Amino acid sequence: MKLKPLALLCAFFLSSCAASYHPINPPALSYLSNSNDKSVSLDYKYNLLPQKYAKKETKFSVKLVAVKLTNNSGRDLIFGKDIKLTYGNGSEAVLMENQQVYSALRQKNEYYLFYLILTAATINTTTNGQQTSSIPIGYALGPGLTATNLLVADAANKTFNDELLKYNILGTTIKNGTTVYGLVGINSANFEGLKVKVE
Repeated sequence: MKLKPLALLCAFFLSSCAASYHPINPPALSYLSNSNDKSVSLDYKYNLLPQKYAKKETKFSVKLVAVKLTNNSGRDLIFGKDIKLTYGNGSEAVLMENQQVYSALRQKNEYYLFYLILTAATINTTTNGQQTSSIPIGYALGPGLTATNLLVADAANKTFNDELLKYNILGTTIKNGTTVYGLVGINSANFEGLKVKVE
């Protein structure tokens, strides 16, 4: 493999590197959208994920939403049963189990094994049209990039999954007079306005 094709190939692979994941931390967010129903208030926010994960929101019609729910209804309520999310037209938002959200949006580690293609890469030097040396740089480049990306993706996916578990509120009882924060997966192709509905 000559230097120019190698440079192009490296540029392609580097542009598709694994991405780190920084926790969303719903309690620390500024919420701009809200809704109220029967003394239960909802604040919510879309566009939470870094680009690597956000692309998959579009691809798999999954939207991750940070929510802040305050229950002043006078009774304890279960999110997903007594408290539901709806769209502006009144149709109910389809909530997803957090494991479904994780499976759809996580970085797929198997893709990074393609970096092993670079193992065969060499840099050839020529003088007067004759090859004078061949340096096998691929033995370091291919396995090195593969291992690095696998480690970054594993760490990012673990942090992502841990946060989904920590802020999983589907089926959670929200006691009267309390506020809870959560990350909710919605099966939707669009970033639609949400409303809270209490039954």
